[in-house]
Amino acid sequence: MVRRPAAVEAAEYARSHPRLSVGLHADLGEWVFRNGAWEVVEEPPDDVGDELSRQLDRFSELVGCLPTHLDSHQHVHQREPEAAVISALAGELGLPLRGRNAHISYCGDFYGQTGKSEPMHEAISVESLLNLLTALPAGITELGCHPGVGTDDDLPYGVERSIEVAALCDRRVRAFIDEREISLRSFTDFDNGRCGAGW
Repeated sequence: MVRRPAAVEAAEYARSHPRLSVGLHADLGEWVFRNGAWEVVEEPPDDVGDELSRQLDRFSELVGCLPTHLDSHQHVHQREPEAAVISALAGELGLPLRGRNAHISYCGDFYGQTGKSEPMHEAISVESLLNLLTALPAGITELGCHPGVGTDDDLPYGVERSIEVAALCDRRVRAFIDEREISLRSFTDFDNGRCGAGW
């Protein structure tokens, strides 16, 4: 999210870790669920294409290369008119777009809130993660997650981040991954000629 305050620090970290996949998380508005309805916190841009171009330029300026993949804040790229614009950009750049790539499935079920921002911590437990891994289809799947530490007071998804860290780092999860011979990969493991060591 290149327009957010931590973007510079995140880019510095990315440049010092070239094997890290770094995608453009397009920031095209924001909504929160309050008082029984979704409210606009940040208005979507009038011209999605122009805003995407600005964010892509900012990404390249900060990180020093193109992103390894594309997605968007609050999955805005899944609806029109944003979907058509972001899909066109992904095609032009030859980048995977979350949930819209024939070779990469997307699983967003490891998420600790309902669609109304109510806590649903059972969905980010170790048991839930093991169930998701058991049900993975053959092939490549991107598993969406939002881990973080020191975020418990952040809203609207704060305490859930540390719960995710605990589940993702649990020894039972790693043992299951090894036992099932699940291969952990990132977008930099595929050869698209972008950042880092290449795909």
